[in-house]
Amino acid sequence: MGKILVGTSSWTDPSLIASGRFYPGSAKSPEDRLRYYSSQFSLVEVDSTYYSLPEQRTSSLWATRTPNDFVFDIKAFRLFTQHPTPLKALPKDIRQDLSPALKEKTNVYMKELPPEITGEIYKRFEQALRPLREAGKLEAIFFQFPAWFLPGPEQREYILSLKERLRDHRLAIEFRNNTWLSEKAQVRTFDLLRQNGLSFVCVDEPQGFRSSVPPVAEVTSSLAVVRFHGRNRETWEKKGITASERFNYFYSDKELEEWIPKVEHLNAQAQQVHILFNNCYQDKAVVNAKRMSELLQKEITS
Repeated sequence: MGKILVGTSSWTDPSLIASGRFYPGSAKSPEDRLRYYSSQFSLVEVDSTYYSLPEQRTSSLWATRTPNDFVFDIKAFRLFTQHPTPLKALPKDIRQDLSPALKEKTNVYMKELPPEITGEIYKRFEQALRPLREAGKLEAIFFQFPAWFLPGPEQREYILSLKERLRDHRLAIEFRNNTWLSEKAQVRTFDLLRQNGLSFVCVDEPQGFRSSVPPVAEVTSSLAVVRFHGRNRETWEKKGITASERFNYFYSDKELEEWIPKVEHLNAQAQQVHILFNNCYQDKAVVNAKRMSELLQKEITS
């Protein structure tokens, strides 16, 4: 049997702070809020690293402000998952080294950048996380691929390249295109991950879209991951809204209980299971995470 950790995909979401229903009035600073969050949960996902490269000083503060047994999962920088990346999200000195044509762009893709620049960005990403890793608090780096990342030789090769670039880290792969788990492709997808020690990210999310991956519980490495994105069909692919608005959804006990046997299945095969609630609108994620912990504890002791 493995170890089950439950947490949320953010502790800093503005709507959570503004709700006033989680943090005590005394938790007014980022340090106070992280210290309080880590007194309530043993796991958190850092989502901000998707939008910009982390800083080593920041990850050092995360390590020192949390208990010894508290751990972090880090979301990979958007450039690494082939998302369009705002030029301004790149470090200033790297922007200065780009070609005149690239400097004129609003967004850039990894395939447009010279290999030496790509390598340097990976190096800085890894160096920034070093304090967490040295403290034993960095569990996994999440790679969430976009809906246009389709199964094929080039895409599978790219996934394997991540393992080479970040060979000292545990990686978890999340797909946002259901063809990866189609009847034809599913076995090959799981074999690819399993043979290379990469974790498959199980998801609970709205169904019926190309970007909808079915709620399959599968273990492909020593770490099993489940991310709860909510089931808000109206906002799932809506443009021009914030991330918290997209995931504005509150799970009922019945919906959470659907996952209890699935989590038990994951726990029986993996050394560790991470359950993360990404429905980070107001206090919905923290309430659901606490309730899931209670339901799992009840099941274990019954």
